Amino acid sequence: MAMATSRIVFSSLSLLVALILCFSPIHCSNTIGKGYRLISIEESPDGGFIGYLQVKQKNKIYGSDITTLRLFVKHETDTRLRVHITDAKKQRWEVPYNLLPREQPPPVGKVIGKSRKSPITVQELSGSELIFSYTTDPFSFAVKRRSNGQTLFNTSSSSSSAFGEMVFKDQYLEISTSLPKDASIYGLGENSQANGIKLVPNEPYTLYTEDVSAINLNTDLYGSHPVYMDLRNVGGKPYAHAVLLLNSNGMDVFYRGTSLTYKVIGGVFDFYFVAGPSPLDVVDQYTSLIGRPAPMPYWSLGFHQCRWGYHNLSVVEDVVDNYKKAKIPLDVIWNDDDHMDGHKDFTLNPISYPRAKLLKFLDRIHKMGMKYIVINDPGIGVNASYGVYQRAMANDVFIKYEGKPFLAQVWPGAVHFPDFLNPKTVAWWGDEIRRFHEMVPIDGLWIDMNEVSNFCSGLCTIPKGKQCPSGEGPGWVCCLDCKNITKTRWDDPPYKINATGVKAPVGFKTIATSALHYNGVREYDAHSIYGFSETIATHKALQSIEGKRPFILSRSTFVGSGRYAAHWTGDNQGTWQSLQVSISTMLNFGIFGVPMVGSDICGFYPQPTEELCNRWIEVGAFYPFSRDHANYYSPRQELYQWDTVAESARNALGMRYKILPYLYTLNYEAHVTGAPIARPLFFSFPEYTECYGSSRQFLLGSSLMISPVLEQGKTEVEALFPPGSWYHMFDMTRAVVSKKGKRVTLPAPLNFVNVHLYQNTILPMQQGGLISKEARTTPFSLVITFPAGASEGYAKGKLYLDEDELPEMKLGNGQSTYVDFYASVGNGTVKMWSEVKEGKFALSKGWTIEKVSVLGLKGSGQVSEVEINGSPVSNEEKKIEVSLKEHTYVVGLEGEGENKSVMVEVRGLEMLVGKDFNMSWKMGINGAY
Repeated sequence: MAMATSRIVFSSLSLLVALILCFSPIHCSNTIGKGYRLISIEESPDGGFIGYLQVKQKNKIYGSDITTLRLFVKHETDTRLRVHITDAKKQRWEVPYNLLPREQPPPVGKVIGKSRKSPITVQELSGSELIFSYTTDPFSFAVKRRSNGQTLFNTSSSSSSAFGEMVFKDQYLEISTSLPKDASIYGLGENSQANGIKLVPNEPYTLYTEDVSAINLNTDLYGSHPVYMDLRNVGGKPYAHAVLLLNSNGMDVFYRGTSLTYKVIGGVFDFYFVAGPSPLDVVDQYTSLIGRPAPMPYWSLGFHQCRWGYHNLSVVEDVVDNYKKAKIPLDVIWNDDDHMDGHKDFTLNPISYPRAKLLKFLDRIHKMGMKYIVINDPGIGVNASYGVYQRAMANDVFIKYEGKPFLAQVWPGAVHFPDFLNPKTVAWWGDEIRRFHEMVPIDGLWIDMNEVSNFCSGLCTIPKGKQCPSGEGPGWVCCLDCKNITKTRWDDPPYKINATGVKAPVGFKTIATSALHYNGVREYDAHSIYGFSETIATHKALQSIEGKRPFILSRSTFVGSGRYAAHWTGDNQGTWQSLQVSISTMLNFGIFGVPMVGSDICGFYPQPTEELCNRWIEVGAFYPFSRDHANYYSPRQELYQWDTVAESARNALGMRYKILPYLYTLNYEAHVTGAPIARPLFFSFPEYTECYGSSRQFLLGSSLMISPVLEQGKTEVEALFPPGSWYHMFDMTRAVVSKKGKRVTLPAPLNFVNVHLYQNTILPMQQGGLISKEARTTPFSLVITFPAGASEGYAKGKLYLDEDELPEMKLGNGQSTYVDFYASVGNGTVKMWSEVKEGKFALSKGWTIEKVSVLGLKGSGQVSEVEINGSPVSNEEKKIEVSLKEHTYVVGLEGEGENKSVMVEVRGLEMLVGKDFNMSWKMGINGAY
């Protein structure tokens, strides 16, 4: 649930002029100062380099220049370079090191001595993969890749540049880099990118956390992720790297195609460069810095159903029962704030959600294996009889304005906001979650409205003589008595970022930016980490309650949020455009290190058409986080409401529940290496430049490709197939084969989604079910894919299994198993085998492999001499069945003449997952070998 913040139109002529000028590339260049000169540089005791910069010519545009800056450069790892620039004399705001743990640069403020010698004009500081070079006057720096000498980042300006020299003032920092025209840039979120995942020149990219509905395109939304990935093809070889500007202050980023400029309203320049060179390497190196993605419980990969407007418990019970009747999988049922007493956190409505009946319902669904999650907003209702509020006041946990708790309005009416930078708040919050959990055994928490969202702006008081809110009309209309706050430079900074796409004041419908957090930290600086700090506090609380693996869904995110939480993309629309945009946003969050992500399936509001909901579940069934959610004012849109949608859901979610072992293994891979669960095609095919802008298809892991219908009235889809062999998951005899890659038009009737598996893959599957707990007990099968018709081939896959509610996701605890699967074909023999690590857990569960399907085998002959673990399988052993089916080609073997390929299935196996196995057979291939 969330408010739908309206865009505001400012009539002020000066703002209009500023808006035009600021987004004019001409105005944004060469206008502010002449930069800095480097006056000294020397090696620091920790292996880095410290330099000092002096402003060349002061000016008053956007405030006074900081005269002397301290430069700190360090190769932190072989693949990561840090460049940190701050005030040389006093500490400035940075993202707190206790929230995002990382190396600290040397303290500032020491006496600045004279340089031992005049610095030479150009100098290089070389690392294993990256080279830092600088020019002294005016100061600029560049980062190059050692392996090919290519410049990745270069702040040097010239008369022909679209940007000027570095600027560093208290409330305005500017720095730019040149870029090659052919660089493909991704990231810089959160925003809804109508043009796809690849950034488009001259679109506004503003980073500042706002409760702005995700239906608003190309504007700052709920999260702030000032990181981008740069993918280039150099002489036919792909190279990727990433650049993070670790800064929580509001910023505009201007990408012009050949340059990129940051304009930031505070903090420091704290750049991290990671060298890649593959996209997967980039995310691995990035998440090793910001924190590996959180391990998720197995059930969280099942399907989730939610709605704002489940008015009482009986409605929720009916939803669960109707999913079961419709035979549509469902793992988790959610409540928006309908369960609360007067919209107040940590309460139950005694009439519509009586505790005794709710506990009975939860006992029933928990025994089935289902889970229950509720919403929580940060605003605590101002109510003297409300225990949560009483304890909060007693512990002094709220953000302050002029010494008093800052007053705002959200769903309960007047509220105060907890200050999660305060250790006392974290302890109080944990205690409130514990108390609520004792009342209602929830299985996770959904933390919403944490940008922070406020229905009012400015300094407010509770009105006398009228009820606020009145209980009539939409609940997001401000009813407090408020006046604007513009008296400080923190509320009215000299540079206006393009907030909400219309240069709204930075305190608009949020906390006043001159309000204070713990230790005097200004909201101006800490605004965009509010949701991040709440997420960390919530994670700590949930983990301490039962020692289980927490599940948290947060709307607002920042650099590092993926270490603790999943994310959904906020208030979307039931429109085809929102469906299309959901793919780009999902893929971006994989790059941001938040791989557990999805959008409201069928749209939050208004009601989708039946056709759209069909197509949306065919996409949403393959989001890493798969949830249907709808608005209070929209008609019901559970997947069983339409017969056709129910059919599409059974098909698409049926496949999801069969591949849950694969998704869970991807969850483990994400936790260990940062690898996204859902990936752009270029992650697996970086050499194939055709896919660099692909935003209408996506991969799960390295090799499972979803090619959905995203337009009204279509019954076919044009899909891009990178080079190789692809096999259809709903009919594995159907294949698409192309040596060079091509676009292929595929049939896609209403209840059908195209899902293809790439060659050289071993995919572990189970038989599915209506709840993940049931699906997890069924026998395994392996799908093995070779290049179609190849005489020789090799495939591999992996499987991770564990006791999924343990806090940690790792091997070595006796309650997890990891399996590497391998297969080969050559000399007329097909072989497959496994290598098991710590098989005890899998053996204790009795998991077996019942079926093996091998795709792409050359020829059309018979299978013979089947052996399992070295023992021949005789024809009399009727439990084991072998069948062959010939592949048909949507696009065939180009230039391969009459060569055919087949799929071989072996059923009736009883190979233990937790024990090494090997299996082989001979292929009679009509003299082909």
